[in-house]
Amino acid sequence: MIKAGIVGGTGYTGVELLRLLAVHPDVELAVITSRGEKGLPVSTLFPNLRGRVDLAFVEPDDTVLKGCDVVFFATPNGTAMRSTPALLEAGVKVIDLAADFRLRRTEDWERWYGMPHACPDLLAEAVYGLPEVNRAAIRSARLVANPGCYPTAVQLGFLPLLEAGLVDPQSLIADAKSGVSGAGRKAEIGILLAEAGDNFKAYNVSGHRHLPEIRQGLAAVAGDSLDLVFVPHLTPMIRGIHATLYATLTTPDADLQALFEQRYGSEPFVDVLPPHSHPETRSMRGANQCRLAVHRPGNGKTVVVLSVIDNLVKGAAGQAVQNMNLMFDLPETAGLDGIALLP
Repeated sequence: MIKAGIVGGTGYTGVELLRLLAVHPDVELAVITSRGEKGLPVSTLFPNLRGRVDLAFVEPDDTVLKGCDVVFFATPNGTAMRSTPALLEAGVKVIDLAADFRLRRTEDWERWYGMPHACPDLLAEAVYGLPEVNRAAIRSARLVANPGCYPTAVQLGFLPLLEAGLVDPQSLIADAKSGVSGAGRKAEIGILLAEAGDNFKAYNVSGHRHLPEIRQGLAAVAGDSLDLVFVPHLTPMIRGIHATLYATLTTPDADLQALFEQRYGSEPFVDVLPPHSHPETRSMRGANQCRLAVHRPGNGKTVVVLSVIDNLVKGAAGQAVQNMNLMFDLPETAGLDGIALLP
């Protein structure tokens, strides 16, 4: 059994990790940390885990974490980078669900996250954990940077078009909407029910932290000439991301449906819908899956891709477990075959 530790297990991503790992056939939950909830039984904070997780939260301690085979960091940005070097030195594999290792260039990370990086030498080693792109590298990695939620939905939607060279890489627009759980489990005015309910708004239009991550991933395919407009929105729902992606076709006679079906035909967690389909966020709730539909309105020059995920699963915890499976040479779908919840 793989001994797993979770640092920062009290947020929405943390409880999703607990939910998935508690029933994983090859994992033993060894330690769950929280400074604020030290000593509290996990099932007291998260009653859905009664009878599944018998651990209590403990103070973060690298000595204890070094006894794990893998440690997940479900912490705020800037936390994982302080403990990761010692854990790697001890032979522990690390999966960071925050942004500490997602960007390759130190100056980019420090610009967008507003703090010096504690271990910039590890940025080059960290493998970006999007299995549909980096599966082989993830298998041999000891440090995986789990992708962000918006970047997962946006990249999976654009990648087939850019890989095939069918669109102008300077024409990309990502119009994305997220539920309020994407902001985390914290007291914040903007995500209070009276503020977010019955409301819809864009935010961080001038520059969201996920923008350089998306650009980095797409530029690896399309080159540095890529130009992307990314506009995130907050919607009055708890979980889910719907990204509507636009690009200008350079090859008007391309079979877009066949392109997407061929690109993702063997992917266990990407579902390409039939022509003229419209994926819904509610159909993804609790599932580690990205559902895609490709359109060409009026048979014109613009291609529209609809990309839908659960931001807490394929956009966070589920993808982290998928990466763990690859790192430990387990079936990639282990512990992740749950069906989405409806209604």
